[in-house]
Amino acid sequence: MPLDTSTYSLALLRLDGRRWNELRRLHAQISTQAAADGSSYLEMGNTKVLCTVSGPHEGKAGGAGGGPRSTQAKIEVEISFAGFSGVERKKRQAKDKRTSEMSHTLTQSLAALLLTHLYPHSTITIHLSILSQDGSLLAACINAATLALIDAGIPMTDYLCACTTAAPPTSAETEAGGDPLLDLNGQEEQELPFLTVATVGKGHAVSVLIMESRVRMEKVEGMLAVGVEGCKRVREILDKVVKEHGKRFA
Repeated sequence: MPLDTSTYSLALLRLDGRRWNELRRLHAQISTQAAADGSSYLEMGNTKVLCTVSGPHEGKAGGAGGGPRSTQAKIEVEISFAGFSGVERKKRQAKDKRTSEMSHTLTQSLAALLLTHLYPHSTITIHLSILSQDGSLLAACINAATLALIDAGIPMTDYLCACTTAAPPTSAETEAGGDPLLDLNGQEEQELPFLTVATVGKGHAVSVLIMESRVRMEKVEGMLAVGVEGCKRVREILDKVVKEHGKRFA
């Protein structure tokens, strides 16, 4: 269906033809790996992530999690990047700072979401394989992990859904009133200050909020509001994927 431009200037469209509050195409599947306890495949635009979940399985005795004194399951997150996932065809170090930060964010946010007290002395392992990078990488990992955990049947309070939002460029502020941009691609992330936000359920409960660039304080509230609304729309898409998969067994 062609875009109705009768009340919207073509000069205000983004590089990929979207308006300021439009999500990229989001495609997701669950139960993609038969050998895993839970698995998912997710695409947000050209960002593609494959996720598998193993566990809960017995933890190592005396470890930080799953030990004899542990009353909750330990969550381990492993992230690997395919050599062809980015523009630079090189192998990323397994313990580089960026990967460690993403793993820590995922571990902390999922620990607050999962009912880990139901699995004492256990370990839940989440492995994320990054097949393609084109912006909103952390958000895609969070969404893929949520679907894989649902597929694994691990109890959780609600969906954890994420997206990105950015402050508008200077030229857009003068022409369109400075509407924040939703769901950034790779080029937009390089040019604009942005934040990643993740919410729990249908409400406004923010579980993850990360900004690694500077932005004026008065813009943050608008960026956050757009990001929360984007998370609600992502939740609707993920919920539809889960329900469509469940119909196969009805």
